[in-house]
Amino acid sequence: MLASKQFYPTHSAWKHSKSEGHDDYGLLVSEKARKYAIVKELDEPAILKDKTIILQYETRFQNGLECGGAYLKFLRPQETGWTPKEFNNESPYSIMFGPDKCGSTNKVHFILKHKNPKTGEYVEHHLKNPPSVPADKLTHVYTAILKPDNELQILIDGEDKKKANFLSDDDFEPALVPPQTIPDPDEQKPEDWDERAKIPDPEARKPDDWNEDAPMEIEDEDAVKPEGWLDNEPEEMDDPDAIKPEDWDDEEDGEWEAPKIDNPRCEAAPGCGEWKKPTKMNPAYKGKWHAPLIDNPNYKGIWKPQQIPNPSYYQLTTPNFEPIAAVGIEIWTMQDGILFDNIVIAGDEKIAESYRLTSWKPKFEIEKEKQKAEDAAAGISDGLSGFQKKVFNVLYSVADVAFLSSYKSKLMDLIENAEKQPNLTIGVLASIVLVIFTILLKILFGGKKEVEEVATQTSKLAAEGTSNAQEGSEKENEKEENEKEDVAAPRRRTRREN
Repeated sequence: MLASKQFYPTHSAWKHSKSEGHDDYGLLVSEKARKYAIVKELDEPAILKDKTIILQYETRFQNGLECGGAYLKFLRPQETGWTPKEFNNESPYSIMFGPDKCGSTNKVHFILKHKNPKTGEYVEHHLKNPPSVPADKLTHVYTAILKPDNELQILIDGEDKKKANFLSDDDFEPALVPPQTIPDPDEQKPEDWDERAKIPDPEARKPDDWNEDAPMEIEDEDAVKPEGWLDNEPEEMDDPDAIKPEDWDDEEDGEWEAPKIDNPRCEAAPGCGEWKKPTKMNPAYKGKWHAPLIDNPNYKGIWKPQQIPNPSYYQLTTPNFEPIAAVGIEIWTMQDGILFDNIVIAGDEKIAESYRLTSWKPKFEIEKEKQKAEDAAAGISDGLSGFQKKVFNVLYSVADVAFLSSYKSKLMDLIENAEKQPNLTIGVLASIVLVIFTILLKILFGGKKEVEEVATQTSKLAAEGTSNAQEGSEKENEKEENEKEDVAAPRRRTRREN
């Protein structure tokens, strides 16, 4: 395990500080909107090949997390003469692992920098569909287990959240093993290649009676002014009860004019002022004429370059993991209060499990009980709170399903916005579940456009539905504030704008 005092800070205001509510110390991000970097060289590089390796650490977002990262960089051996004070975002790493959240990004990164034996180039390979970041202020422990059979396992709080295979095309982007063939980069599309499946009919002619200039709407000549319409009465009039304020100064404030009110004579009449005929749809309207489309006789399909052997292709039976020579934290965050602790690199899963049970678990239980007490003080019942947590856990799992990856960010926004509502009702919760399962049904039985429309509505539901749970108390507070403002507000000056 790496102790927090052993790290060498290179950027910003790191502090060796206690975790809130504990006597346990960690590395603390103490200021907002800053770059942070800190590193610790290992006594000996950790070899990752042909063995099980566990990377694990704890982090806590004491003030929550809206925009920031809390990932670690496991550095490969640096150039000769390199010192920790040179650590920055350009320092080459072997693995990057940990939570990151900002905007549509909400994931626990696992990035492997792998060297192509053919070209010597290092390529970043990102884990596809990684798990999401827990949305609370509790301490969480993140574990990555690299196994000699090419399996990767991601745990959060000791629970299995993601399994992947380093050699699977479905698990990393780009895949560790390059494709055997690639499109020929030197081939160009022929100038006469026609990709248009449909074209305007060149034989079609606009009909003689087609008037492109006809307006969409015309005046309704059959309309008749309603009986009782008051042509000579204005819709608004000066308020006869308004009185010029005593402190009104014509020289400074200008000529005082009474405020306008609705003309009471118009209330019983069908209307006031000059009557105009309404408009209606023009039956002769046709709009701009376009020739109908026909099949293109010269259509050749979508052009694609020929495939050629990939000069970067190589075969691989196991990843060429670079040794880990140092562990660093290099982040840009808009928030403070992020705490790092108990960084472990081990070759035995039992060692990592022991730290979870003896170090992380006691802290987590204390924080969870404190959160439970705060929820109770806020009036959230244990029964509903427990039910909510179970439902949200299921919803987070659904959002992590691979074939929903295109909609993950919108689903995560919906779930997180709902989870933050302290007075969430079962009815609203059920509505959120219904929206998500509607998306699932649309994917299975509907088209892509329909799914996008449903997904777009999720943010509206999160904004409208969850706020309804608090509407009553908010209206009461608003009423009280308005009453206070009415008492304290100065007399309003009324003056017609020029």
